[in-house]
Amino acid sequence: MNSLNKSLDAIAKPFLGITPWLLRLSLGISFFLHGYGKLPLPPQNLVKWFESGGMPAPDVVASAVSIGEMSAGIGIILGGFFATNLGNLITRLSGGAVVVIMIGAFYLGHPEWFITPRLFKSEQIFLFTLGLYFAIRGNSKA
Repeated sequence: MNSLNKSLDAIAKPFLGITPWLLRLSLGISFFLHGYGKLPLPPQNLVKWFESGGMPAPDVVASAVSIGEMSAGIGIILGGFFATNLGNLITRLSGGAVVVIMIGAFYLGHPEWFITPRLFKSEQIFLFTLGLYFAIRGNSKA
């Protein structure tokens, strides 16, 4: 088993530097596309859905969701290009925005998921978890 681990380590070693980018690009592109899919603003389907739930200012909230998703996606990606405190801050704030948006999506869109195992059968839990990862870790490599 030790020799298998050493062989796998040797194969994986050249790719270690890109592994954070695999997560960063997956989350950033996905979140950007979720927001982009709601254009033009305000996204009428989301406005109608918020109105049906009694949300105040549904057009403003729906537009904010779309802009927030696109901004967080771009921020997750762009934050990785800056090996400075600014890049770390952009990454963490964008990850936090993903977390907030996803909690809103769970709470407003799928509240039943909190009492059933459905939450862990959905791709949304991965968006939430990746956002949380970047909110906590930022750009640190340690």
